[in-house]
Amino acid sequence: MHLHEVIAGISGERKPRRVGRGRASGRGKTCGRGHNGQKSRSGFSQRPGFESGHVPLFRRLPIRGFNNFNFRTTYATVNVGDLDRFGKKDEIDREALSRAGLIRANAKLVKILGNGEVKKSLKVKADKFSATAREKIEKAGGEAILIVAPKAEPEPKVKPEPKVKPELKAKPELKAKPDPEETGKSE
Repeated sequence: MHLHEVIAGISGERKPRRVGRGRASGRGKTCGRGHNGQKSRSGFSQRPGFESGHVPLFRRLPIRGFNNFNFRTTYATVNVGDLDRFGKKDEIDREALSRAGLIRANAKLVKILGNGEVKKSLKVKADKFSATAREKIEKAGGEAILIVAPKAEPEPKVKPEPKVKPELKAKPELKAKPDPEETGKSE
């Protein structure tokens, strides 16, 4: 059922519940919020897992083992059947796929999967292809080009020059004031 199929007179919105309108309404006095306390006040919110001051369960359980989640490689996936919207002369790459709305603009890696059929010969550039996707593209007379990220060349190892201590400069000798007795002058 869609909104345009709704019979006239039936509203898609439910009227808000009117609370605090006397005891007879069934929602009077405490308005369905029980008695006093934090939960009865307006604006109350509580994060999930809160246990009223107890150490919550997610903090009581030990963390065990290694999780590879932070080091995963994620691909934006596109099916071969979705590539039929492009023309024969179009070069399909990451930018073209994002303009067509098949992947997000911030997608870093793209993988082409084999669902659907290709009827046009297309030149597709992607970071990864499934075996069936590559087969279907080449069978239709197209080309599946694998984008190989340039490997960062390791910096040449240069031995650091040994630090040479600066030569200690000779301190100028302090000239002693002449004794007044020796010079014969009185101060």
